[in-house]
Amino acid sequence: MPESNFIDYIKIFCRSGKGGPGSAHLRREKFVPKGGPDGGDGGRGGHIYLKGNHNLWTLLHLRYMKHVFAGNGESGGKSMKTGADGKDVTIEVPLGTIVRNEEDNQMIAEITQHEEVKILLSGGRGGLGNVHFKSATNQTPRYAQPGEEGIEANLIFELKILADIGLVGFPNAGKSTLLSVISQAKPKIADYEFTTLEPNIGIVPYRENRSFVVSDIPGIIQGASAGKGLGLRFLRHIERNSVLLFLVPADSKDIHNEYRILLTELEQYNPELLDKKRILAITKSDLLDDELMAEIENDLPSVPYVFISSVAQYNLDNLKDLLWNHLIS
Repeated sequence: MPESNFIDYIKIFCRSGKGGPGSAHLRREKFVPKGGPDGGDGGRGGHIYLKGNHNLWTLLHLRYMKHVFAGNGESGGKSMKTGADGKDVTIEVPLGTIVRNEEDNQMIAEITQHEEVKILLSGGRGGLGNVHFKSATNQTPRYAQPGEEGIEANLIFELKILADIGLVGFPNAGKSTLLSVISQAKPKIADYEFTTLEPNIGIVPYRENRSFVVSDIPGIIQGASAGKGLGLRFLRHIERNSVLLFLVPADSKDIHNEYRILLTELEQYNPELLDKKRILAITKSDLLDDELMAEIENDLPSVPYVFISSVAQYNLDNLKDLLWNHLIS
């Protein structure tokens, strides 16, 4: 099985640059035998920056980047010359990337805008030259400060996809089929579980040249929040969605119960997901007649719902209207 190009989790050992030492130089010239201290400051160590790039959609380009080291600052010089700063390093990431310190799992930075820049690790300050230590009682200090050490840390880069709508459902609920019909996305579609092994994103055109973004994650199974199936690995991608679209097929034995199980898995993973707007779509509704639809409606959960069929393209415009209205409300 070929290795996936979708990478959303990377660990990199990073180290910012060490500050350069200050100079302890004493001015000595032919006609100035006791010129006093003139040592300059050391340059600061290089920073490590994080920068957003909307042309990236995965962390694949960082897969083999195991170490990132910024440059060290240079030493101060005579005549109070400040040493050169260490070379900075910029790591470009897709929008929606967060960076955590592996040691305490604390978030260091989050990127959500194109060309947004944040410092991950600051370089060490350069040491002060001996000119700063001259005083009335110490006219010729022969010492200077060393530069500060850089910061090193194992950093976790984690991508959470930015999308307006997140599709939620069990395997084979019709999520990929729906995405392929309402957008130009081409997810893999087949009649077996876990066809989708990585998130897919599609841009859905809407009226008056408007559009919204829909993401499809691998199907959730009962127990996904505890690590079963593929759900736990990808549940974080729906944390940023504004609206959650639950898909349950019309031939399900108990639509209400399937919806409840999905909702429970989301709650156990992150209770804040229940604060998001929710819509229920009953897929494969081309199998139903009016009488069956009316019967199903009597036992649906109290959320906005719509009967659809991706294959027959039934009621998809109504679904788009419902999604758009929830997005702007």
